[in-house]
Amino acid sequence: MVTESAAATGQSDGAASQDAAENVGRPPWTTPTDQAFTPAREATATAEQLVERVDDLARVVARQASTLERLADEGKARAQRERAGADVPLVVELFALHEDARTLAGTAGSDTERSAFETFAARVERLLAGRGGRLVEPTPGAVFDALTMEAADVCETADPEADRTVDTVITPGLLVGERSVRAARVVVRRFRAPKAEATIPG
Repeated sequence: MVTESAAATGQSDGAASQDAAENVGRPPWTTPTDQAFTPAREATATAEQLVERVDDLARVVARQASTLERLADEGKARAQRERAGADVPLVVELFALHEDARTLAGTAGSDTERSAFETFAARVERLLAGRGGRLVEPTPGAVFDALTMEAADVCETADPEADRTVDTVITPGLLVGERSVRAARVVVRRFRAPKAEATIPG
């Protein structure tokens, strides 16, 4: 009996020693089952870190894109201002050439000549636009604008709603950017109330 008990005790001690050897380096609160879930937990934590990093990177990219757009807009505006200031003399010369071409088209002796001068005037107008210039040609009925127009003449109108509106355009004006270089010369309508007829008592 003693021998069998000793043998059983020896086996138990051996199994305990083997378990202790396997658990060397393992935290006291973990079990083999816990260790089986460790890779999954680590993968989850890694995925969460990647999501956070992607979100941070997206915010940085958005800020950089906004900054680049702002700088690009400022650069375009600055270039436009510089170009407008530098090309004013050239635009004025092109404007004079354009008006000469239109005058010649109006006094041409044949349809062929008129067509040729009108085509030339249209090309000069495109050059004007490319250099930052823009013609001011108000349509009849447009409200008179003292910043871009000059009242070369006045005509009366019986319509009160037509007061201070454009009747005809004598010569177009010129804008370079937002600057009025040549005012358009126009005929302006002015409303004058009809005089009451005097009644002679009978």
